[in-house]
This record gives sequence, structure tokens and C-alpha cells, in this order.
Amino acid sequence: MRHARVLGLAGLLAAAAGAVAYAQTTVVPLPDTAPAQAQPLEIDLAKTTWGDPKAGQEKAATCAACHGVDGNSPIPLYPRIAGQSERYVAHQIALIATGQRTSGAVAAMVPFVQGLTAQDMRDLGAYFATQKGGAGIADDSVIADGPYKDMKFYEVGQKLYRGGDPARGIPACMACHGASGAGNPGPAYPHVGGQYEEYVARRLTEYQAGVTNETDPKLFNIMAKVAKPLTEQEIRGLATYLQGLHNRADDEAAEAMAPAAKAAAPAPAAAAAEPPTAAPKQS
Repeated sequence: MRHARVLGLAGLLAAAAGAVAYAQTTVVPLPDTAPAQAQPLEIDLAKTTWGDPKAGQEKAATCAACHGVDGNSPIPLYPRIAGQSERYVAHQIALIATGQRTSGAVAAMVPFVQGLTAQDMRDLGAYFATQKGGAGIADDSVIADGPYKDMKFYEVGQKLYRGGDPARGIPACMACHGASGAGNPGPAYPHVGGQYEEYVARRLTEYQAGVTNETDPKLFNIMAKVAKPLTEQEIRGLATYLQGLHNRADDEAAEAMAPAAKAAAPAPAAAAAEPPTAAPKQS
């Protein structure tokens, strides 16, 4: 009986070895599967209540890999959503879940958002709205040619963001998005201050193309009209200016906290090899 078991085991090992050898020498074609597509869902955000940040925090666990735990994505491919308005976040999730927004890397989100209810979307929006958005550094390199020759890229962006270009029908971006890029949650104009340069440039290019699947493209059309006359230099300038744009109060708060933090920090220990210093004489 024991001998039979040994022979049986040897036979299984031989079969396994044969399978491994076959796999190593045979190319198995991958299945011809279509990319993930959003299903036609019925999502009515109007039939929801105000989002619950605590509930949203629990649901945001799957968002962390791309957007960061607090919505400050560590990867420029994915946007910062910390500090974004609840309504805007919920609306964008709904667009992705229903297949109305398909550009960029949003295809990766489809499997995660299609199981969400409209209230889930508002809860997620409420959570990210309570988080503090970060910011980067604007590009101060000098433009070598063209109508903006000798200007810095961020200066071009600053000029358009704050003043627009009336001669070409380009309004000041701050009229809708605010002086610090904080946005306007009422009409769902998004928070854009501190957003990654790469992401902003791509979105402006998409708006410039003017192609959308949105069933209600009102807000998209506003941006499409604004972005259409922009040149490549202007898109880069706006994108990098927004990357560095943040609330001045954040700097002032950090400066105000610095002395307190310094005072609270423990004094550095003296080096062991350093001889003690004599105390000064009192007069």
C-alpha cells in the first residue's frame, strides 16, 4: 500500500512538472476582453440629503490608493480632491458611474463607483470637502519665444487667471473659481487652487476639444468656451499657476505657529565631546 502511494505521488509530481514545462514553452493568448464600460445607471443626487463626512470617510478607503487617504493624491496623474466641494465631488462620481465622463484615468474608477448609491456619493463628497487641500510650486522658468517672450510661465497664468483677456473673450478665471482658487460650491464651480499642473493641463485640453458625453453639458460648455482660444503656452501657464495657488492665510497661519512650535521643541543635547562652557560673571 505504501509503495502504491509513493508511485501515485510520483505520478502527480511528474504531471505537475509537465504542466510547468508546457506553460514555460507555450504562449497562451490573453482573452480578448473589452475595456470596462459604465452601465446605464439612474443616479439622482437631488433625492439625497446632505452628505455625512464620517460615513464618507469609511467609504473612502478604496479611494486612498490613487487619491491619498485625505484626498491629496501623491500621484500627479490623479487629481487632488481634498477641499473640493461636496456637490462637485458627488457630481463627478455620478458622471463616471453613468459613463458620461470617460477621459483620462477615470476608467479605473468605474468598478469602484458603480456600486455606490447617490447618497454614498454625497457622503464621499462631504468627507473630502472637510479635508485640507495641498499645493505645489509654480514654474518660474522664462518663456523663450512667442507673444509671452521673457515672461515666466506662472506670470502668464496669473495674468489670465486674475484678469482674463477681454479682447479674445476670455474671462478672468477667478470670477468663478475665486482669488485663491477655492471655487464656489453653490453653482458647483470646483476648487482648483493647488491642483497638479499635469492634471489641469489635460483637463483644459479636453475642454478645448469640446467633446463630451454629458447629458446636461451646461457646465462643460462654459469651460469649453473659455478654453477654446487658449494657446499651449497659456494652458501651461494656467496649469502651473494653479499648482502653486493657495490661500495666503495658510502661509500666515504657518508663520504664526512656527515660534510656538520652536519653543515647544526640546533643546538639542550638547555633544558628548564638547567641554562645558563657563557661566558668565554677574556684575
